[in-house]
Formats: sequence, structure tokens, C-alpha cells
Amino acid sequence: MLDANIKTQLAGYLDKLVHPIALIATLDGTAKSNELRALLHDIASLSERVTVAEDGADPRKPSFAITRPGTDIAVSFAGIPMGHEFTSLILALLQVGGHPPKVEADVIEQIRALEGDYQFETFFSLSCQNCPDVVQALNLMAVINPRIRHVAIDGALFQDEVESRQIMAVPTVFLNGEVFDQGRMTIAQILKKLDTGAGAKATEKINARAPYDLLVVGGGPAGAAAAIYAARKGIRTGIVAERFGGQVLDTLAIENFISVEHTEGPKLAADLERHVRSYGVDIIDQQRAEALVPGELAEVRLADGGVLRGKAIVLATGARWREINVPGEQQYKNQGVAYCPHCDGPLFKGKRVAVIGGGNSGVEAAIDLAGIVEHVTLVEFADALRADAVLQNKLNSLPNVKVILNAKTTEITGDGQRVNGLVYEDRTTGQSHTVALAGVFVQIGLVPNTQWLKGTVDLTPYGEIVTDARGQTSVPGVFAAGDATTVPYKQIVVAMGEGTKSALSAFDHLIRTSAPVTAEAEAETA
Repeated sequence: MLDANIKTQLAGYLDKLVHPIALIATLDGTAKSNELRALLHDIASLSERVTVAEDGADPRKPSFAITRPGTDIAVSFAGIPMGHEFTSLILALLQVGGHPPKVEADVIEQIRALEGDYQFETFFSLSCQNCPDVVQALNLMAVINPRIRHVAIDGALFQDEVESRQIMAVPTVFLNGEVFDQGRMTIAQILKKLDTGAGAKATEKINARAPYDLLVVGGGPAGAAAAIYAARKGIRTGIVAERFGGQVLDTLAIENFISVEHTEGPKLAADLERHVRSYGVDIIDQQRAEALVPGELAEVRLADGGVLRGKAIVLATGARWREINVPGEQQYKNQGVAYCPHCDGPLFKGKRVAVIGGGNSGVEAAIDLAGIVEHVTLVEFADALRADAVLQNKLNSLPNVKVILNAKTTEITGDGQRVNGLVYEDRTTGQSHTVALAGVFVQIGLVPNTQWLKGTVDLTPYGEIVTDARGQTSVPGVFAAGDATTVPYKQIVVAMGEGTKSALSAFDHLIRTSAPVTAEAEAETA
């Protein structure tokens, strides 16, 4: 099941086990059960602290639980956690085996203090890059607090259950049988929903923070680069983000990041965060900016009521998927309307779907989906696809893809619970057509996250922050970088360069207008 290189690496991880663990499997005679059996025995062969038993009683087959004998500590997987979930498997083995997690002590105490019994179920797909964060967060919570139980379920392997529970997006999390949430979540976000006092405590800590020399708003490549370059200048730097990593977290393959032939979005986001933390930057995550109040000491007001202050500001709030804004889109979001083909594509196996958008993202989505679903209809507003020629050639070679040009999507239809079709208007004839399908993947570009800045800094009619060659906005001391700005070419390497430039410009502004508060000076006055 596992090749020699992976076995060698895994054996090194299993050497870190503090306590014995037992893998309790529930199997039958299917090929997938045999595959899981081979995986579990491969793992057990690498450490004397790991045993396997095939006497589980889980109704889902194949499945297994990772347990610590003599305790109530356990986490479960229904399916075979390979692909993006292989890291989740390794972490679960280590954490159930007593290896200390890399989580702040106050978060651990907050998890332990949760009262009540919680039975979580997370439906994931092996191609979903957002799912591991949720699976790993809930697994860790189950290890820390045995009153929390968690099973991670491969939706592609348990299609009947996916259908009966009307799951059309991953990750989807159930708590005690009811839908808890969908999409990427961190431990902090989960705790915020479970512990009603968590938000107030976080706001109190935020308001107690001293002003920064430079405050960066946004945790994507532009924001991370700005924070690193500012911190290297020795000034007090903070970064506040709704989710550290930004759009990068939703990117599967990255093959144009210079000097790195291939990486994946979540890995790059984790590397960015580690790099930022290595310079002692104060990171405030899971906080959405709501207002900017310029001044000698600018304020960034947060949605949860917190306020952060900085002598200079870098706005690097990035962008989000653009919506088509037609009837049915909001009603059927996560019920057949999706924006991430890598995440949700496996849930539409054997079904008919549409992709809206003929740029690189849309054509790549159609190509990927064609290998999973029965048929893909690509709908493009213009009279020609805009994707790179190599992608168009690949698309045209696929027998189960149909391209419709000059098509204006006018409605997404459904039966009240899920999508059942798409209506488009032929722009050359004005005639309306309906396509019967089970899912619609929207891939029509991005819109900048700048609504909260209207009336504060100059924006273009498209919502982009207007900047000059130095990254300066229309407000002195407020700079901007990345996909939220007027800079052409929304690429990771461009965003990093713009973030760097904005930080250097902000530092130049600080030394011309005021003396920066260095960490040493702050310590002397404390």
C-alpha cells in the first residue's frame, strides 16, 4: 500500500509516539476494505507501539478508529485517508499517541473546558484542499477532550449517505446529527461557535494591544511579504486577517511560483505563516476588517468589535470569487452551486454539471471535472474562450465536454432543495435554453475585498484600491498591495513584490514623519 520512501518517513514519525495506539478496523470483503487493511497493517509494521484489530462495529465499511488503549481517546476515519488527508492520518496517529500538538496553551484549556457531549461528522473528498484543516482541527479537539467524538467520512466512498443527507459541498460538518457548518474552518472558528464567550475574550485581547508602527490588513502573499519586510526593519509590526493565506488556501496546484516547480496552496500558506511568525510579527487571525479610520494613529475596526491601531497601514485584503448574481445562485449555494471544483467535484461523480467561465480557471475546472462526472457543459459569455491555448487544446480533446459560446446565464434552477438545471440566453439569437444538470461551478474571476473601504480611500468603479508606483493610496500613511489594488496581473509573485514595495514605502513614510516604535523602545517604556 505504502511505498518504501513513505514507509521510511512514517516510521520516523511513529518513533515520536508516547503511548501505544490501537487501530480498530471495520471491514468487509470489498476491494476498498482490502486496501484499507493493507494500509493499516503497513502502519503497524513500522512501530511496536501500533497494533491492528479487525473487530470494529462501525456501520460504515471500510472504516477504522485510532484509539489509545485504557482511555476514551479516539478519532475515526470512514474511508481511506490518502491524498490530502494523509497528513490528517499522520497527525491523528501522533496526537492519539501522546505527541504534543502545536497549539497554544489557552486554546487547549478552552477545548478541555467545553461542557456537554459533541459527536462531529465531517464529510470530505480526497481532492479537497480545504478539508484537512477541518478534519485536523476536530481530530485534535477529540484527542484533547474525550467528550468530543469525530469521524471523518470520504463522501466519494459513501455516496448513498451523501445523497440521503443532501451533501453537495465539502467539507460539510454535522454536530449531533445536524448540519454544523460548511467550508474551511480552524479550531478558533469552531470554538467560537461552541463557546459563546470566546468572541468577547478575543475582542478584549485585541483592544489591549499597543499601537503598531505598521499594521497590515490581509494575510495572503501580499500581506505576508509586507509584514516580513516591515519586521526586518525592526519596527513593531502586526497583521490582521480574516483567514491567513487568503485565496492561496483555495488554490490546488501552483506551478508558476519562480524557483518552485510545484507546490499547493495550503502548503504555501503554511510556509508563509511560519516565515511571518519567525520575525515575531503579531498575527491576529480570524478577524474581518469593517472600517478604516485614518489619522495620525489610524484605526482598523473589526467586525467583532475590536480595534487595532497603526502609524502606517498596508491594505492587502485580496479578492474573492465573483458571483454571477442570477436567480437561484444564492438559494442553491452549496446545494449544487459551487466555486471549488477540486473540493466538490467528487460529490458529482457520474452526474452532469456546468462550468460558467471560459478563462483559465473555467477551462481548468472543466478539464478536471470531465475526469469525474458524466458530462460537462462549459458556458462562456463571450464569442471565444479566453484560456491559454494549451488548456483549450486539452479541453477540445475530451469527449464528454460541450462548449457553448455567446451564452448569458440567466438563472440556476432547482427543486427547492438542490440544483436541477441552468438557463442561458443565446446572445446571437436572443433565444432561451435550459440545460438539465446537477451542479454549477462558477469560475468567472475575482472581485476585490474592498467594500469596507468605500468613502475612505479612492477606489476604481471595479472596487480596486487606487495606488501609485510606491503603493501609496489617496490617504497619507495608508498603502495597499496585491489583488485588491489597481496593479495589473493578479499573480502570487506580483502580489509578493507589491507587498514588499508597500512595506518599504510605509517604512520610508514613518522615518520621514515620526520615529518608529522599536521593540526595544517599547520594552524600555513598559
